[in-house]
Amino acid sequence: MKTMLSFLKNQPVQLLLIAIPLSFLAEAAHWGTVWVFAFSALAVVPLAALIGESTEALASFTGPRIGGLLNATLGNAAELIITILAIRRGLLELVKASITGSILGNLLLVMGLAMFLGGMKNGTQKFDRQQSSNHAVMLVLVIVALIIPSFFSHSIGDEGSWGVEALSLGVASVMILLYAAGLVYTLKVSKSPIAVSPHDAKSSTTLHWKPSRAVAILAASTLGVVLMSEILVGSVEEVVVSLGVSEFFLGIILIPLIGNIAEHLVAVTVAVRNKMDLSIEIAVSSSLQIALFVAPLLVFLSLLMGNPLTLIFNRFELLALGGGVVIAAMVAFDGESNWLEGAALLGVYLIMGIGFFLLPTGG
Repeated sequence: MKTMLSFLKNQPVQLLLIAIPLSFLAEAAHWGTVWVFAFSALAVVPLAALIGESTEALASFTGPRIGGLLNATLGNAAELIITILAIRRGLLELVKASITGSILGNLLLVMGLAMFLGGMKNGTQKFDRQQSSNHAVMLVLVIVALIIPSFFSHSIGDEGSWGVEALSLGVASVMILLYAAGLVYTLKVSKSPIAVSPHDAKSSTTLHWKPSRAVAILAASTLGVVLMSEILVGSVEEVVVSLGVSEFFLGIILIPLIGNIAEHLVAVTVAVRNKMDLSIEIAVSSSLQIALFVAPLLVFLSLLMGNPLTLIFNRFELLALGGGVVIAAMVAFDGESNWLEGAALLGVYLIMGIGFFLLPTGG
């Protein structure tokens, strides 16, 4: 009992586990799809955190390089599960929006909040300028990889045509190869642009978990995410009608927050502790994992599921991605940050959020 209370004290987000039985109760008692959606969304948050905690515990036994590799593979497991289930139900607009939203959320919301709170407490914070330049190069590569299929598709054919699908598969293949190259780089250099070793990010009681316990919790929490995501995705279409919001808005703002909020909190916390280098690496690495691993993987998985997903984004998503990468790179280019720069990033994210909220379904 004392161990449980100590764990909840150190990990208050786990109190949200109460949302798991509430989500089943809401569905069984017919409380309405909005309550079902809300409880299942809240339930994913602590489960995603447990995936991260168990990965962190395993990483403490493997060393920083293998730990970074584990995080590169499992860092966005919750969002990957949600998007796979969404593809199965044919919610392709939701999936594309969640990819865009994850990248923007990390670069604008997380980095902005980290710089704002870190700057308010510590004043001007400095970080590795060379590393931030490497991050900027990788992010520009990502934007180019996502823009090319969207622009070239207009001359190749309609979305869903053989040519456009072949283009998406080709680009996805190159992105996967680049991600694999990044993993190889991770094994040789501890500071990799696509992987941050979880146990470098925080000191936690979970580091003392035995490997068998960590694996068991990882398996159980992953299964929990699958069950909650099934309920969550199943209620999306009715929630869109009930609340009058677009599927696109849910995907670009809400879904990324659900799957990554625990990791976001870590990035902000280490910034407040004046570890801005680590905070930026967490935010940027998560963006690169989504773009270079999750997005192309979904392209291949969607073919197996009979709902082909192409890397064709609408003009609003492309504009937001380009603008988000440019402003984030400009803020980080000089190797230092302050609360005003953080406020600027948050302001850009809020402006985009308002625009996406008012955007009609279908863009």
